[in-house]
Amino acid sequence: MKIVDLRCAVIDKHPIVRIVTDEGISGYGQIEFWKPYLKPHVLSLRDRLLGLDPTNVENVMRRIRFRGAFKPWGSAISAIEMALWDVAGKAAGLPVHKLLGGKVRDRVRVYNGGRRFPFAGQEPEDYAEDLRRMMALPEGFTIIKQPISFHSPMARKVEDYHYGEVSQQAFPGLRDTGLMTERGFKHTLACVEAMKEVAGDRIGLALDCGPGWTLPDAQRFAKAVEPLNLLWLEDMLTGDQIPFVNAEVYRDLTTSTTTPIHTGEQIYLRQNFKELIERRAVDVLGPDPCDVGGIAELKWVAEYADLHGILFAPHGTANGLLGLAALLQVSATLPDNFIAFECPIADPDWWGDIVTGLPSPIVRDGFIEVWDSPGMGVDFVVQEARRYLREEDAAFFD
Repeated sequence: MKIVDLRCAVIDKHPIVRIVTDEGISGYGQIEFWKPYLKPHVLSLRDRLLGLDPTNVENVMRRIRFRGAFKPWGSAISAIEMALWDVAGKAAGLPVHKLLGGKVRDRVRVYNGGRRFPFAGQEPEDYAEDLRRMMALPEGFTIIKQPISFHSPMARKVEDYHYGEVSQQAFPGLRDTGLMTERGFKHTLACVEAMKEVAGDRIGLALDCGPGWTLPDAQRFAKAVEPLNLLWLEDMLTGDQIPFVNAEVYRDLTTSTTTPIHTGEQIYLRQNFKELIERRAVDVLGPDPCDVGGIAELKWVAEYADLHGILFAPHGTANGLLGLAALLQVSATLPDNFIAFECPIADPDWWGDIVTGLPSPIVRDGFIEVWDSPGMGVDFVVQEARRYLREEDAAFFD
């Protein structure tokens, strides 16, 4: 089998990668919805792949891995890797989890991820009400992660929240940051306490916090919430769009508190997790398969983290239904340090009409049953999907 083409189409802002082979088998990978600008990056790698055997996944990846970087620039490489595994599974007639060593769990725990409601306000009662709505969702999530502080509008909408500059139009990679005022600190703590009062011990509550915190504020806050038994505080110091790791500073935070500290979604490749893991600089790691370099790369990081007593909760908010399938396949094979993965959704809803192979409902009682269809187990309903192609991508499925 040989690769005869590498294609990329933007469907509703999601760049979709297609590996085309000479045996009529195609594999697909999906990039987060806000990265349509990565299409040229994907296509720039085409000539490096032509003529290679796609089932020799590692051999292909050795030719292109050096062309990626920290989020968002690892996404093109990651999507190609997942498309290769999709081809390999389909060619073998096996689910991808079999090719990764086989599943160790028949169902995989997930948390809300893309399932969120617009906040009516930024007061503690607003946060409490939002969590009530989240807990009432039919998916029955047993873990819910909520955005607070610099990972929410709080820093812009709460008066005198911090001493830094207040941005009026945040976008990925540009966030508010700065030392919190006493008022801002107390407000954040009150919002978390309000959510915990609703949650009780019925669900695990995790917080997506930043990045944007100063180390002193992060240390004080992590100590302050210790009585609340939170599952983790995520990306307080670095995270989304931050092109470095800062393991030494994370270790200062982690060793100052019993509240679990989590990071990792922006990091590309196993080598860039090495210091975080070997120094035990965090308690929980959360790489994103669509940014870390793919699912085999994610599995490698999980296994090395497990050897060092570090837990694992992969990121995946905006990875779409193909990204969900990839997360499920790899998470079924991960060691016992696995907690849950962040569940992508069909957004808009019509994605559910153009992707086939998913159960209905996808999530039951906070879990997804692991399916055994070949490849990633999902595929496009081509005639339906063609309706959403841009004019320049009209030949994508040909």
